[in-house]
Amino acid sequence: MSENRNSRRPKSSVLHMAEDPAEMVSIIATDPEQVMSGQDAPEVLPLLPVRNTVLFPGVVLPVTVTRKKSIRLVRKAYRGNKIVGVLAQKNTQSDDPTITDLYEVGTMARILKLLVLPDGNTTIIIQGQSRFKVEEEQQDSPYLTARVSYFSETFPNKTSKEVKGLVSSLKDAAAKMLKLNPEIPQEAQVALDNIESPAFLTHFLSSNINVEVGLKQKLLEINDGVERGTRLLEMMLKEIQLLEIKHEIHNKVHTDIDQQQRDYFLRQQIKVLQDELGFDGPDQEVEKLRARAKDKKWPPAVAKHFNKEVDKLSRVNPQAAEYPMSVNYVEFLIDLPWAEYTKDNFNLKRTRKILDQDHYGLEKVKDRIIEYLAVLKLKQDMKAPILCLYGPPGVGKTSLGRSVAQALGRKYVRMSLGGVRDEAEIRGHRKTYVGAMPGRLIAQIKKAGASNPVIILDEIDKVGADFRGDPQSALLEVLDPEQNSTFTDNYLEVEYDLSKVLFIATANSLDTIHPALRDRMEIIDLTGYTLEEKTQIAKKHLWPKVLHENGLTPKDVSITQPALQRVVDDYTRESGVRGLERKLGSVARNIAKSKALKEEHATILEPKDVSRILGAAIFDRDLYQDNETAGVVTGLAWTSVGGDILFIESLLSRGRGKVTLSGQLGDVMKESAVTALSYLRSRADSLGIDYRIFDQYDLHIHFPEGAVPKDGPSAGIAIFTSIASVFTQRKIRSHLAMTGEITLRGKVLPVGGIKEKILAAKRAGIRDVILCDKNRKDIQEISAEYLKDLTIHYAARVDDVLKVALLDELVANPLKLTVRDEPAPALYGPSVEVS
Repeated sequence: MSENRNSRRPKSSVLHMAEDPAEMVSIIATDPEQVMSGQDAPEVLPLLPVRNTVLFPGVVLPVTVTRKKSIRLVRKAYRGNKIVGVLAQKNTQSDDPTITDLYEVGTMARILKLLVLPDGNTTIIIQGQSRFKVEEEQQDSPYLTARVSYFSETFPNKTSKEVKGLVSSLKDAAAKMLKLNPEIPQEAQVALDNIESPAFLTHFLSSNINVEVGLKQKLLEINDGVERGTRLLEMMLKEIQLLEIKHEIHNKVHTDIDQQQRDYFLRQQIKVLQDELGFDGPDQEVEKLRARAKDKKWPPAVAKHFNKEVDKLSRVNPQAAEYPMSVNYVEFLIDLPWAEYTKDNFNLKRTRKILDQDHYGLEKVKDRIIEYLAVLKLKQDMKAPILCLYGPPGVGKTSLGRSVAQALGRKYVRMSLGGVRDEAEIRGHRKTYVGAMPGRLIAQIKKAGASNPVIILDEIDKVGADFRGDPQSALLEVLDPEQNSTFTDNYLEVEYDLSKVLFIATANSLDTIHPALRDRMEIIDLTGYTLEEKTQIAKKHLWPKVLHENGLTPKDVSITQPALQRVVDDYTRESGVRGLERKLGSVARNIAKSKALKEEHATILEPKDVSRILGAAIFDRDLYQDNETAGVVTGLAWTSVGGDILFIESLLSRGRGKVTLSGQLGDVMKESAVTALSYLRSRADSLGIDYRIFDQYDLHIHFPEGAVPKDGPSAGIAIFTSIASVFTQRKIRSHLAMTGEITLRGKVLPVGGIKEKILAAKRAGIRDVILCDKNRKDIQEISAEYLKDLTIHYAARVDDVLKVALLDELVANPLKLTVRDEPAPALYGPSVEVS
């Protein structure tokens, strides 16, 4: 940094004067004639080099001193006679100028004040005294000194006509320039009026005129005052002509050039300050962007688009509103991983091991992932499939995606779609809009730093739609393997290849997913975990996790498998394991409290300890109730929290053939009851039932736990067996359960959820199960250990069900069904009442 003015003068400011007239008056209050005399001046002067300015006699000038030599000079001079010689530099780039780098003619100055600033720099206020010429260099260190000779002012008598005319012309020119240039304060006119010395007037105007340093130096070197004033007047008249032309143009085009000039000059000053502080200007910023993009591997079309945008950016005014938007857009193009891929790990055994470690069960999902990796390993190039993990909350859909990313060695990105209603969140905004942003998909890929991450589209079934668009429709292009290689984000404006991305969507329900979107995904059903699977998950994953989270170790406490089964069976009823983890956390916190208070606590938790800590059981699972009552049948049901047994009770009473259904049933289950009764009436003769009973007795079918909604076709054969038993008063096989749909032709149709229903039957103590013969394939997929001690009976028709379910003997205390000889009052078919 050099000794110079505090800031460069703007080019439009021909005169740079103090804004406060009182300050200007104080500057020129000293007698100019006495100031400019070389009387008693030292023969040898210490020389202070300055840049970008020339000091004239009588003028006060602030100078910031940063060179070590110059600081040493001014401090010594300030302690002494306060006299220094000020010379302008020819070579402004030199930081350590020699005598040859300086002009020969300078000004002797007196230091009026010395200030040491907080940043360590030194600022001096100096006033020019007399002009001098360097005759001979005396020393170079510790600072420059030279022997000098002084000039005497040769201005004629100020009362002469020539001098008066020159002074008047100079003042008139200065006043006109003040009038034409509104940026100069009008109070400067007051300062000019206070100047009486012709010599000082030329020095003052020469110091403040906006010309190059070389021209100012020539004015300083002119010894004849009239010649100096004449030359100065020529420069001022040229500047006045330029100002008049500008003013004329301003008036012609009616444009606010004043404001534009002001902005331009402010920008120039900002640019100078940025250069001094080391900040990058617009040109450097554009060059840096080009340098960053030089080694970028991207498609030719993208490279062409990038160069076009950078060229456009270089032409945009940095102060314009669109400039930062354009910079952000170009930087986003550079930051995107266009052709950057992570290397896939094709060690399938390791992948299977990781999946097994992180998730118990879920064999179908694991097999599908291994299949995908196997094909990718053999082909080395395969469009990634779109997997959709469908199931209730808490079964591990999202965490499974994380395990897949870990097994593949890919980046993992989770993108929650729950509640998304704006299509722009998928496709992005047009970058011409204020506040435009890229879509979340492209933004997540940028965050991942690779073009082939594993992206979890979480809660895809909860995407909404409103007046801002339909995000599910926007996802059609994203999730279509035939289209996503040319996906276009509105903000990006160029195509981006998503074909290498492994998308894994998760959903709790398929009903709310757009059919076209569902068609593009491979649905993998995660129905939930069985009691046995939950027990193993709690043992291998959840219990160690809650111990660690609560500051415990396996040495502090362990839990037995029966205790885990107690927690699963009595305190949770869910498909997933979130509630199970919370209950285990409650157990662990209780032990942690006892340990912290140094109380006695069990180190091995048994079922009784679980009941003591968690309190009374929250859920009671139904067990088989063997009784001698006709019409009570055990059905099997699938719920969102797994399988369960379901009791169907039928009762006859004297009446007129009315049928009553109770137990909060859905439409499908009501239809199953009506279908079963209609088929039974058609087979009354073969079952030995008097047809008049249907018209003379009321039938009530009830499903216990009436507060729980029930629906589905699975109870069809159970309902038929129940009403067949009550009408015939025959016993039902003990420890028997059944599930299957019935038709009016007496056929038994297959149903779903067989694995969960079989496990529920086993837990309830069932020994025989009746299924549709088409459910054999489902039984084959169940592990043999789950089928131990169970006998599976397959039925193609309802007659097959009755052969297994109904015994020939009557129940104890059978209901004596009697019929009247006369027919009952005519009814228009049996009426069905649902309570």
